[in-house]
Amino acid sequence: MTQNKKSIAVILARGGSKRIPNKNIVDFFGKPMVAYTIEACINSKIFDRVIVSTDSVEIAEISKKYGAAVPFLRTEKADDHTPSSEATLFAVKQAEEYYNEKYDIIAQLLASCPTKDVENLKNIYENFIQNDFGAQITCYKFSFMNPWWAFELNDDFSVTRLIKQDINTRSQDFKDLYGPTGTMWLAKSEELFNHKSFYTGNEKYFPIDWKLAVDIDNYEDLELAKAAYLILQGKLK
Repeated sequence: MTQNKKSIAVILARGGSKRIPNKNIVDFFGKPMVAYTIEACINSKIFDRVIVSTDSVEIAEISKKYGAAVPFLRTEKADDHTPSSEATLFAVKQAEEYYNEKYDIIAQLLASCPTKDVENLKNIYENFIQNDFGAQITCYKFSFMNPWWAFELNDDFSVTRLIKQDINTRSQDFKDLYGPTGTMWLAKSEELFNHKSFYTGNEKYFPIDWKLAVDIDNYEDLELAKAAYLILQGKLK
């Protein structure tokens, strides 16, 4: 806890993933995926509460085994279409009622970003606190998959370019581009409740190493996350 601010970490781990069934508890180097985020949150000693928000009894039991609190199941906001911020807000409301306490700082973490670690979370949190931001979103810099070159592939194998750019421009002459990652988003409680989103219009962004930022949606992402994890462990060079 920092500066007498009461903080809560909400780890989102619903059970209805379709592209990778049971994604949030799929085996990731001998542990269910959600375990990595739970352990990073607990070992960082940043948060007063670390809860997992899930609609799945199975995920709830596994999360408890790894030290997270799961005092209730997510009875709403567990479909394919609800934004993550709405699910987090619902979980915070549930927690405030259950524990009879209010939170100053809310952290949203996705179980599908398993390569985060303790120092990573501490750096993200410290930047948020020191700069007194209302909301902060983690991001990473695009490298070889640079959106400057992005296009849609048409049925006739022609393309529709998404960014109007001289195709002869050298890659080193492009500006750096960044994308969001669900590693850890932070907001002051009043900001999140007022805007119903971490996208407050004045949110700030904190860049992190891509290896700590892999957000798994499909099997290709899972392969990339495994490679990133091995690099971070010094087992792949």
